[in-house]
Amino acid sequence: MGLKNSFMPVRKLAGLAPALALLAGCAGAPGPDGINDPYEASNRKVHGFNRGVDRVLVGPAAKGYGGVVPEPVQRVVGNLADTLDLPGDIANNLLQLRLVDAGENTLRLATNLTFGVGGLFDFSSALGLEGKPTDFGETLHVWGVGEGVYMELPFAGPSTARDTVGMAVDIVLNPVRLALPDKEATAATVMKLFSRLGDRNRYSETVDSILYDSADSYAQARLLYLQNRRFELGQTAAAGEGTGDDGFIDPYEDPYAE
Repeated sequence: MGLKNSFMPVRKLAGLAPALALLAGCAGAPGPDGINDPYEASNRKVHGFNRGVDRVLVGPAAKGYGGVVPEPVQRVVGNLADTLDLPGDIANNLLQLRLVDAGENTLRLATNLTFGVGGLFDFSSALGLEGKPTDFGETLHVWGVGEGVYMELPFAGPSTARDTVGMAVDIVLNPVRLALPDKEATAATVMKLFSRLGDRNRYSETVDSILYDSADSYAQARLLYLQNRRFELGQTAAAGEGTGDDGFIDPYEDPYAE
């Protein structure tokens, strides 16, 4: 990689900075239900688009993937995708000053790469190294950035201003993508997409009930996402690692979880 190419991620991030700063600064008073959704009309349009994509493309592709690819192969794909996520988790652990979590994820990465045949097998879980998945959205939360407005993103689904910024940073500065040559980085991305199809197939009943059986699938998906995300961050805070969002419990399994 030449010197010019080595600055590409930084340039991309710099180009995103004004939009991300504006997005992160989006604020407003949440309603009495704790939901801050001033762009509901446009969000609903995006939700309708996502619902159509799922009905026509993602859902059938996930069903086909689950029907054609044997379960052991699906597990291998999922294990490899999880291993590819670990360098980003470690980077965010360090940014959050959670050194114990960074150490556990590092051990998990080293164990799976060494004894798990390059990450094809989840050998580390058998040793009790379950890992501490995280993202830059959580890093922003730890630094005190509020969640901002609710958003529904094309193809990606429910999010918040804070998590949208975090997602963009995770993509641009992904350690695996930066370290691997272009072909290998593309292969890693494809592997993650197949893993997501496996997740969609695995949780098909839950996702289908929300998207197609709910009286208001947009409101249901929004509620589940916000409750689960706030609970997730609150659980971390309860362990003494940051400040959580109060007043939310997680009575549901998140259909968008990896």
